[in-house]
Order: sequence, then structure tokens, then C-alpha cells
Amino acid sequence: MYRAWVGTWKPHRPRGPVMAQFTSPGPKYSIPGTTGYLKHDPTKKQAPAYTWGRAKPPAKEDCSPGPCYHVGSSTTRTGRHVAPGYTMCGRPKVTTEITPGPGDYSLEKSKNHIYKCAPAHSMSFRHETTDVDITPGPDAYTVPRVMGPNTAYTAASPCYSMKWRSKLGLCEEDLCKTPGPAAYRKTELDVYKTRAPKYTIGTHSKPIEDETVKPGPADYYIGKVTLTKPQAPAVSFGIRHSKYTTPLILDT
Repeated sequence: MYRAWVGTWKPHRPRGPVMAQFTSPGPKYSIPGTTGYLKHDPTKKQAPAYTWGRAKPPAKEDCSPGPCYHVGSSTTRTGRHVAPGYTMCGRPKVTTEITPGPGDYSLEKSKNHIYKCAPAHSMSFRHETTDVDITPGPDAYTVPRVMGPNTAYTAASPCYSMKWRSKLGLCEEDLCKTPGPAAYRKTELDVYKTRAPKYTIGTHSKPIEDETVKPGPADYYIGKVTLTKPQAPAVSFGIRHSKYTTPLILDT
């Protein structure tokens, strides 16, 4: 479309790259500030900072709580002065101590401690006697044996014992301590030779047959011959003919 341009400038292709033609992150990155002490630019010198504090409140000369407490009229300078008051409540629980009564004392036995009395004897069980002389019995001693190899003070006769046969020094002694033929496991022939065919006795297998349901003899109707013939054979009853009757012979 033709437009009227003002002046001598007309749109044309730029001679070099223009930054406006390229996308940039824009003002995404911010340069840290140089004022204050929070997030200050680390590349710049930071000046000393001072803070402003609040003024202290004036000191109170009177530190009493004031008239916030209510003093009753019955309270005087010498203490509380009120008339006696009575209340109704339950009877308190009284703990009664168990003390001995008059029947727990025996006055008859007290006379023995005050007045002289004759000696009195009582019957009681027999006390266990104490064994003064405890000596060992005959079964407490063990008489040393006088027979056999281990005697205490007598000469022992030579003793012989039965022992199993030793293999030391015999031909059966294994000096090399090597394993015998039975120590090795028998290797199957199928490992290093062609395996021979093997036969097993199993159950009789059923032949593969057609398992579809087929019609039997009872499924057929033989009497329905009218499908292929005009009429089914019929039997009728007639008169009996004499065997002496001459049959009808027609001349042809």
C-alpha cells in the first residue's frame, strides 16, 4: 500500500544488527542498592549506619497498685473484726481407737507377782532332745578296695583288658590318607556319550476321535416313506381263495 512519507526517510533494511530485533530478559535482573545496610551492593563501600530508638518512659515515683483492691469494712488496723457466724454441714468423721476393755485383764495372774505362792506344775509337750555325741555310723566309712588295679595299700595283680584291633603297622593302614574309589561320585554315561533311548510304561492313551454328537438308530423314522414315494405300503384283509379254483388266464 502506498503511503506518504514525511521527509526524506523511507523504510529500509538496517545495515547492522539492532538490539530491538532480539529478545532480552528485560528488567528481570535488579542491581543491589548502595543505601542502607539490607541487601547492600557488596562491590561498593558501605557507610556506617545508625538507628533511632524510642525514648524511655519517665520513672514512676509511686509504685503502689492504686485503688484496685477492695478492702472490706470488717478489716481494721488490728485485724478482722466480725460477729460469730454459724454454718450447717455434715458431722465430721471421728476415728475411734480400739483400746482394751475390763475383760482383757486377768487380775488372778497379777497376784503371783505381788504375793508369794507355792510352785505350780503344768503339762506341756516333750521338748526335742539334743544329741550331745553325734558320731558317724558304720555306713559312713568307705573301706578301700583290695582287689583290682587301683588298691590303696596292697600289691595289685596284673590286669588285662579286651581292646579292638589296631590298624597301626598293618597292611590295612592308610599311610597316604587318600580317598578310595567309593569316595568319588559315579558319572552317568549320558554325560559323555550318546544317550540311549528310554522307554516308560504309561497309561493307555485314547485315540483321537471326532467328539461331535452323531444320530443313532432311534433318531431315524423308517415309516415316513412319503417323502420319496407317493404312498406307504398298506396291508388289507381279503377273502380266502380255494386252491382248486382255476386262475384267470387272459389271452394276449
